Amino acid sequence: MKTEIKTILEAVKDGKMSVDHALLTIKKEPFADIGYAKVDLHRGIRQGMPEVIYGAGKTPEQIVGIIEKMKQNGQSTILITRLSSESAEHIKKLHDMDYYVDAKIGIIGQMPPVSGIGKIVVATGGTSDIPVAEEAALTSEAHGNEVVRLYDIGVAGLHRLLAHLDEIMSASVIIAIAGMEGALASVIGGLADCPVIAVPTSAGYGASFHGLSALLSMLNSCASGVSVVNIDNGFGAGYLASMINHMEAK
Repeated sequence: MKTEIKTILEAVKDGKMSVDHALLTIKKEPFADIGYAKVDLHRGIRQGMPEVIYGAGKTPEQIVGIIEKMKQNGQSTILITRLSSESAEHIKKLHDMDYYVDAKIGIIGQMPPVSGIGKIVVATGGTSDIPVAEEAALTSEAHGNEVVRLYDIGVAGLHRLLAHLDEIMSASVIIAIAGMEGALASVIGGLADCPVIAVPTSAGYGASFHGLSALLSMLNSCASGVSVVNIDNGFGAGYLASMINHMEAK
């Protein structure tokens, strides 16, 4: 993955940035303490992807304060997850933000250009899983990935999945999202030659235990190459998929 510091060093090598300017950029304070939050300004340098705001539990005023600090330090795309409609309305009065109601995601700034090495496929078992899928898809897109959405292709109608074999076979990473018994991840894992990230959702009847049944099924998958994130954690899946899709030989 090309981190921000690697980009800076390459710019110095190519004569596009002076040594002094590069040194100043790297030496900037690694975080900004605004009292109720310590905004991580060096996450992009360390990990190649900047800090994301987790909106749940924060007041609209706190979120705005974090946004403004990120903007002051040059973050061009700001992703806010688990953002309520009420907080979104408050933020939109002060900042130009796209808000995606189903995913509960807000995005400030332009989506970055596609820089991933391939395509990320986001697949769901049913329509009820789409809110989690959109959280995963938008997170991936906000980190510079091309995303292919394949929704409502669960094992209850296997022909729907088999109709999309070309997309599945050509993916670099697949995010398989399902509730109920969570079987979609195993089926896709048995077809694909790329990493599969399984996301259990809380969709399902009583014995699904709000996603616990799908979680355990996915953890016990007999298909190789399947990893699992937490229940309804579309953000975690999208972030991990982006990391995989940006890997370079070290």
